[in-house]
Amino acid sequence: MGLSQNLLRALRRALSKEVKEQVGTDQFGNKYYHIPEYENWRGQIIRERRIVEAANKREVDYEVGTIPAEWEAWIRRTRKTPPTMAEILKNEKHREEIKIKSNDFYEKGKLLSKENNEELLAPPVETQIKGHASAPYFGKEEPSVAPTSTGRTFQPGSWMPQDGKRHNQ
Repeated sequence: MGLSQNLLRALRRALSKEVKEQVGTDQFGNKYYHIPEYENWRGQIIRERRIVEAANKREVDYEVGTIPAEWEAWIRRTRKTPPTMAEILKNEKHREEIKIKSNDFYEKGKLLSKENNEELLAPPVETQIKGHASAPYFGKEEPSVAPTSTGRTFQPGSWMPQDGKRHNQ
């Protein structure tokens, strides 16, 4: 299947006058190509395309971050010129510095909040919460697990429904 696909692609490119020029590679080995606008064999004008040929050919091996942000911006046409390797390395160094600074800031914030909590806050009051506010017995004595009636006190006909609330009319 792979050989026939490659053969068909080569035939299509030969007929379409498609010229694929490599504009660069990244540190992961991905290759980036620019295909300028051209007219195909039917007379249709095909707009320019920017494509990436991944170093890992299998689609399942792709992970977020395997294409640098600068190349991704070029592929999506948010930047006009392809990035240089020096620009990518400079931005990568800047990202690492930002990570280090944010970690330092986070650690200092943890230390300051620990000191402020010890100085400013009173010790927490111990509360005991029983049940939930939606429970019918909230704030009252919880119903016990032990039975409250033995059945010895049952008297037939002792309970009558209230007037006006009869169910069988």
